[in-house]
Amino acid sequence: MEEYITSFLYYLEHVKRASSNTIQSYERDLRYFKNYMEKGNSTQVSQLTDKKIEAYLNKLKENGKSTATISRTLASIRAFCQYLVKEELLTQNPARMIALPKIEKKLPKVLSQAQISTLLEQPNIHDTKGIRDRAMLELLYATGIRVSELISLRVTDINLQQGYIMCRDEQHERTIPIGKSAVTALNNYLANVRHVLIRNIADQTLFVNCNGYPMTRQGFWKILKIYAKSADIQGEITPHMLRHSFAAHLVQNGANLKSVQQMLGHSDISTTQMYMHLNEETEELMDVYNKAHPRA
Repeated sequence: MEEYITSFLYYLEHVKRASSNTIQSYERDLRYFKNYMEKGNSTQVSQLTDKKIEAYLNKLKENGKSTATISRTLASIRAFCQYLVKEELLTQNPARMIALPKIEKKLPKVLSQAQISTLLEQPNIHDTKGIRDRAMLELLYATGIRVSELISLRVTDINLQQGYIMCRDEQHERTIPIGKSAVTALNNYLANVRHVLIRNIADQTLFVNCNGYPMTRQGFWKILKIYAKSADIQGEITPHMLRHSFAAHLVQNGANLKSVQQMLGHSDISTTQMYMHLNEETEELMDVYNKAHPRA
């Protein structure tokens, strides 16, 4: 089965032009599934059946995996099996009739505008690391880009005079405006810090770590957690919460959904609509609070 998983991943990358994150997700799900099949002495793709797939999904549920994880795993297996049908290695897709588990839609967790302001004030803008960190945090909140997009940015992707960045992936590119605070932080970083940190002057990566190499997702995650703690933000904070906060605050302040969709890079506006629901929920809570609290 291993060789077919490998060829499927190659097909995703070179034919379907899937993103690296998507390919990694498929690979992880399929290798876990392959290991499960091999433990049951099922090593051939011809041994793939709906019963075995359902048994694996039930095992994931017994092991406490979330509905979202189980749903994504089934989608990965289904896509793999469809590829095997396409390659005439299976006559039909054994996963096609297995229903996706219903996922309870939860509104995203966001930081308040006050929390964001406190968070952005944490880096020490009088030292090299703090200047870089302030630029990263300001840019992430100013644009709502994903952390994977942040660390992939190149110097040539930003235009500080016009106040925008170009964000690219394997299939799309989008222009996102940036405000004065982010422009100021980026100017400071580019003028005073990046050339000090960068190890290879030919490298066009915008953000680098203290060793001069491109910043990683894990590296940024650690940086964010340190500043969240110093800002006394309770609970777990993730880079994606800044993306959610960016979108939620735009909607709260009157931005139209179509524009927010374009900036976030959502292919379907229904994904962006959750921020409208979040805004409605916030307004309802504020209305109840203002009417009921004696000191409101």
